[in-house]
Amino acid sequence: MIVGTAGHIDHGKTTLVHALTGVDTDRLKEEKERGISIELGYAYVPVDNGDVLGFVDVPGHEKLVHTMVAGACGIDFALLVVAADDGVMPQTREHVAIFDLLGVAHGAVALSKIDRVDGERVRAVEDEIASLLAATTLRGAPIFALNATALDDAGTTALREHLHAAAARLPPRGDAGLFRLAIDRVFTLPGHGTIVAGTVFAGRVAVGDTVALMPSGLSARVRSIHAQNRSADVGHAGQRCALNLAGVEKSAVARGDWLADPRALAPTTRIDVHLKLLRDSGARLAQWSPLHVHIGTAHRVAHVVPLDTERLSAGESGRAQLVFDAPICAAPGDRFIARDARAAHTIGGGSVLDPFAPARKRRSVERSKYLDALARMTAGDGIAPLLAQARHGVRLSDLATLTGNPPELVSLPADAVVIDGDRGGFAIQHAHLQDLRDRALAALRDFHLQYPDEVGADLGRLRRIAAPDLPHAVWRALIEALTREHAVMRSGPWLHFPQHAVTLSDNEDVLAQKLLPLLVAGRFDPPWVRDLATALGAPEEQVRSVLRKLVTRGAVHQVVRDLFYDSGRIDELADILAALALEHDIVEARHYRDAIGLGRKRTIQILEFFDRVGYTRRIGDSHIVRRDSGWRSAAHEIAAAR
Repeated sequence: MIVGTAGHIDHGKTTLVHALTGVDTDRLKEEKERGISIELGYAYVPVDNGDVLGFVDVPGHEKLVHTMVAGACGIDFALLVVAADDGVMPQTREHVAIFDLLGVAHGAVALSKIDRVDGERVRAVEDEIASLLAATTLRGAPIFALNATALDDAGTTALREHLHAAAARLPPRGDAGLFRLAIDRVFTLPGHGTIVAGTVFAGRVAVGDTVALMPSGLSARVRSIHAQNRSADVGHAGQRCALNLAGVEKSAVARGDWLADPRALAPTTRIDVHLKLLRDSGARLAQWSPLHVHIGTAHRVAHVVPLDTERLSAGESGRAQLVFDAPICAAPGDRFIARDARAAHTIGGGSVLDPFAPARKRRSVERSKYLDALARMTAGDGIAPLLAQARHGVRLSDLATLTGNPPELVSLPADAVVIDGDRGGFAIQHAHLQDLRDRALAALRDFHLQYPDEVGADLGRLRRIAAPDLPHAVWRALIEALTREHAVMRSGPWLHFPQHAVTLSDNEDVLAQKLLPLLVAGRFDPPWVRDLATALGAPEEQVRSVLRKLVTRGAVHQVVRDLFYDSGRIDELADILAALALEHDIVEARHYRDAIGLGRKRTIQILEFFDRVGYTRRIGDSHIVRRDSGWRSAAHEIAAAR
């Protein structure tokens, strides 16, 4: 069990921890000179069952609340210290509010310095404390009147026994999830290198593990572990651990960073949250109001965007998006504290809903339903509501981050389908997959009606018509299923219905065998339909009809009306374009003109053809090769090269 102290400055927190553990947590020279705590202090004491009780002693000064919050995150038990002579003071109230916002439900109160007052004053302060806690998560917490400076003080002894009994009753946190440790201290020791310390929020870590520093993403190897101030091979959820790291310098780590399983967290600058403003805060948050946000051990400035209304006022709660200037990490269900723009007062707090919040459509009905599902998931309803709202499925790696469990331990509902992909699988509800199937077939049907002379649409083009926001891996798996069922057929890169086929009569086949060599001989400047008709002594309309039928077979391509290229020359032109894209990223018409040796007008016609079939996309007067194009393999080569 981790115990966190709280209370106003000079109410005796450090003295009490010393009386309970024998450890002086004021370790800095300035702390001893000034007689106040400035940094977080730590102490440990063994309990009867062999476990270790850990204490985090926090500063009480109003200017050091940010340090207090860093120490309060991840604790199991709140120890509120109130001096009998002063009674409840401003930082007493603020610290209680912070514990309440963090959801700390276990605690006790030490009514200190009772040697300075009479019994009537003790009873009055006890009533004051009970009234303060009545509307918080700590309501009903026992109060121990004591004098921590006296030897064998009965109140201190009773508090110590209560803490040990509470530690014995507290069920251990499960450590089946992905490892996360919130770093609150970084230091070095001669011969050991970088050491980070903090509370393990979830999972377990073992000597030899490779972990990630987040949000930087740097990797480090765990050389050794001290858990609850004892050497250990494994650190578990709920323990304070110090980890000796190899492969990372002290300068690369800071309080507020996370040490985690690489799958547990991802950097983000936008987090959707449920935000509650304290009734007596006087806060009034409109669009883009600045806030100081404390999450984990991190302290960052964010701008708030209310999602349910235009503004939030004191005593109100609702959903909001926090937009940070620099990357931060969080997981659904993580608690946070919000302080005003001057970081002078705690005005509220709440819990994280979605650490991957979007910049657009954040107030849409669909988005609201998705946040409803995330709220239900963090409340214990599993991921079924989440998949019900995710029409395009959810990547399994994202489910791992959202649930805090490795993919193999994520419990999927019975109606979920897992689709394999290049960068990990997706989970999607069967009903959503069926809907996507219907949309794909409808889009292909419309395409054939609109472009009857084309063989079909390529993979990327059809996706942009049917489901432009669908992950490519899900789309590809869907099309593969449709082709296995023979609902859709492939002809090279083209997708088409089985019945969308063209046959040539004997006379047309003879004419086709004469036309194709002429197109090949023309290379990048083939003859027009009228020239082909003249050369072969055939009617223009018959030549045009045969060439259009050859288009549906994939043998030729119509670049503009009455100008057809054989497929081999189109492949060469596409390869040249891909090579230029590798060199210039964005291809300008003049570069392509010089590469293929044609005039500007024909060059533009060819580029517009590639735009039309979905191989490229026009940006201003330039063109880029689409990374999601299934029309030519060169598109995938370019994607890999980048």
